[in-house]
Amino acid sequence: MTGTSLQSTLRLVTDYEIPVVGYGVDSAKWYENEAECCHAIKKSGLDRSQVFFTSKVPPMCMGYDKTKKALEESFAASDIGYIDLMLVHSPYGGKEGRLGTWRAMVEAQQAGKIRSLGVSNYSIAHLEELEAYIKSGGGGQIAVGQYEIHPWCPREDIVEWLRQRNIIVEAYCPLVQATRMEEPSLRSLAQKHGKSPAQILVRWSLQKGYVPLPKSVTDSRIVENSQVFDFVLSEEDMASLQFDEHAPVCWDLVNEVTNQIECPYD
Repeated sequence: MTGTSLQSTLRLVTDYEIPVVGYGVDSAKWYENEAECCHAIKKSGLDRSQVFFTSKVPPMCMGYDKTKKALEESFAASDIGYIDLMLVHSPYGGKEGRLGTWRAMVEAQQAGKIRSLGVSNYSIAHLEELEAYIKSGGGGQIAVGQYEIHPWCPREDIVEWLRQRNIIVEAYCPLVQATRMEEPSLRSLAQKHGKSPAQILVRWSLQKGYVPLPKSVTDSRIVENSQVFDFVLSEEDMASLQFDEHAPVCWDLVNEVTNQIECPYD
């Protein structure tokens, strides 16, 4: 990650670019903040090309018809010309529902309303189900896989699957919701580099090649989370953050959802 900055980008399989840090608000239809986020984008005065806007198809809208309606509502709420990345929020809905959702997303992409598609919280079984559908003529490409990833929830098997296909890995909860800030190894690295534990965790994600999505409502911490490009973690540093542990702090849908489970939010 030498020479990278907050303005650096990674290239998606769709040939568009995504920022190396998801620096801002996590937007989604389910969070009811699409309109507010896009209002802020318009007020910022930034050119549309300078902002990467992501949204998600919510769990209660799985299946072709529901997703098509949800997408139209997202396009109306955002009203910024196009959505850079649309993710499936979770793998609910059974096989028919999941693939129907993807079909609706592909149609919207072909219509120019979405630039890139991706998934969130999909297990390898769900990813392979989708990959088979795409290869059989379903259309689209998986450009991004979004998961809770941090040293205490590394998901190395899923990361490897995605990387073999040049799919960008987004890491949500990279700060572990501030539940691990007193870990000795993390505190030691923070002291060594003159950085905060949060900055160490963001840097860990960057050096792993992920796109971290740090969130904060505190102005000073938002700025702090961006100041991670002036130091490098050594191989030894990175190794000290390797744990034999699976301790997610958020939705662990990767392990929870099976092909039979229907969405509990209907």
